Amino acid sequence: GGGGGAHPGQDASLSFGSPSRTQTPDPPNNRVGALNASFFAKRGFQVQLYESREDIRKAKIVRGRSINLALSHRGREALKHIGMEEKIVSKGIPMKARMIHSLSGKRSPIPYGKKDQYILSVDRANLNKELLTAAERYPNATLNFGHKLLAWTIDCGTMTFQGPGGEEVQVNADFVVGCDGAFSVVRRQFLRQSRFNYSQTYIPHGYMELTMPPLDGQFALAPNFLHIWPRNTFMMIALPNLDKTFTCTLFMPFDEFDKITTGEQVLDLFQTYFPDAVPLIGADALKRDYFRLPAQAMVSVKCSPYHIGDSCVLMGDAAHAMVPFYGQGMNAGFEDCLVFDELMDQLNDDFGAVLPEFSRVRVPDAQAIVDLAMYNYIEMRAHVNSRWFRFRKHLDNFLHFLMPTTMIPLYTMVTFTRTRYHEALKRWHWQNKVINRGIFLCCVTLAIGGTSTVIKHLPQHPSVLLEHLRSRVLALKKF
Repeated sequence: GGGGGAHPGQDASLSFGSPSRTQTPDPPNNRVGALNASFFAKRGFQVQLYESREDIRKAKIVRGRSINLALSHRGREALKHIGMEEKIVSKGIPMKARMIHSLSGKRSPIPYGKKDQYILSVDRANLNKELLTAAERYPNATLNFGHKLLAWTIDCGTMTFQGPGGEEVQVNADFVVGCDGAFSVVRRQFLRQSRFNYSQTYIPHGYMELTMPPLDGQFALAPNFLHIWPRNTFMMIALPNLDKTFTCTLFMPFDEFDKITTGEQVLDLFQTYFPDAVPLIGADALKRDYFRLPAQAMVSVKCSPYHIGDSCVLMGDAAHAMVPFYGQGMNAGFEDCLVFDELMDQLNDDFGAVLPEFSRVRVPDAQAIVDLAMYNYIEMRAHVNSRWFRFRKHLDNFLHFLMPTTMIPLYTMVTFTRTRYHEALKRWHWQNKVINRGIFLCCVTLAIGGTSTVIKHLPQHPSVLLEHLRSRVLALKKF
C-alpha cells in the first residue's frame, strides 16, 4: 500500500465507521459509499466496500430514521452515470412546491421553480438497497458487512476492523475513500496532519419524527408538495411516502422539547401551533409517538483539505456534514462521486494529481452549501411567513422568465443545475444587490412622481396658499 497513483486492477478500499451514539443512525448502509463503489468498479478498480452494520437487504427489522430524502438534479446526474437514475426516480414522489400551512389553516403554495421543475421525495431504505445491489453487480466489487473500522495507519495503508464475530481483521489498501459519515473514523487520521482545518457546529434545535397515516386509503394531504408549518422559531414539515403516509418532522429548540413531559402537553403544543395536523396524525398517536424516541441533534462539519497525499480522500458527510434544510446533503455527497470521476477522466487516473485538485475544487463548494443549509432553516421556519419574501419569490421568478440566463433564483441554481455551490452563492449576492437597488430606484421614482402630482394641484400663488392654510387653522380653533 502507500504511495503512487493507483491504476485499474489495484485495490480501492471504501471504509465505513460505526453510527454515532449521539444521533439515531440511518437505516443500515451508506449511500455515498455504495454509489462510490459503483463509480470505482466501473473504472476497473478492485473495490472492497466495508460497512459496520448488517446488510439492510437481509435485515428482518430496519431501525433508524425514516425521514425521506429529497433527490434533485445533482444527485440524479450522479445516479445517471451508473445507470440508476430511472430506477430511483420511478419510486420517488415529485414535489413541485412548498405548501405553507398558516395558523388559521390557510394553505399557500410557493413553487420551487418552473412548472416542469420538482424535487423527489425518495425512501432512504429503498435507495440504500438499490445502490448496494448496483455495486454488487460488478464482479470486481466485494461488499463486506458487519466490519467496524477501529483504526487506520496512513503510512502503510493498513486498516483494522472488528469483524462480525468480534474478531480483528486487517486489510491493506492502495487507496482509501472515507465515506463514513459526520463522525468519520477515517477523518480522525486527518486531524493528526499539519495544516488540516476542522470544525463542527451543533445547532440548538433538534428534530423528532412522526407519521401521518393515510386518510380513507389516500394521502391525508396533497402529495406533490413539501408541506411546511413555519412558526418563526420552530417548524414542522411533511414529506409523502409511496405507502400514502407522510413522514412529519418537528424541528424545535431542545429547550422547548425538554419542557414537554406529558401527552397532554404534546397535544396542547400541536393544537396551539399545528391545529390542522392534529386530526390527520391523531391525538392518541401524537401522545404516544412523541415519547418513542428523544429529539435528535443536528451537526454541521467543515474541514479542508479532503485528501492526504495520494492515498486517501473524504467524501459525503465525512467531508461536509450539513443540517437538512436545503435538501442537499445526499445530493452534494453524490456529486462528490461525480466530480471525482470527472477529474479522473481529465487527469488520466493519476491520483497524485486528482486528489489535490478535488480538494481545491470541492472544498469551497461544500462549505458554501453547508452555510446555505444553515441559512435555509431561517427561511423555512420564518421568512416564508412574510409578504415581502413571497413578493421577492414572485419577482425573482418573473425576472428569471424575462432574463433566463442573467437572473437565476438561488434555489434554481442550487437544486436544478450543477452550478458550483460557491458560484451560486456569489451570484445570488450580486443579484440581490441589483434587484434591491432596482426596487429602491422604482420607489424613489414613484415618490418623486407622486410629489410632483400633488404640487401641481396645489394653489399656484404663495399668498393664496398661505390664506388657505390660515383659514384652516382658524376653523380648527373653533373646536
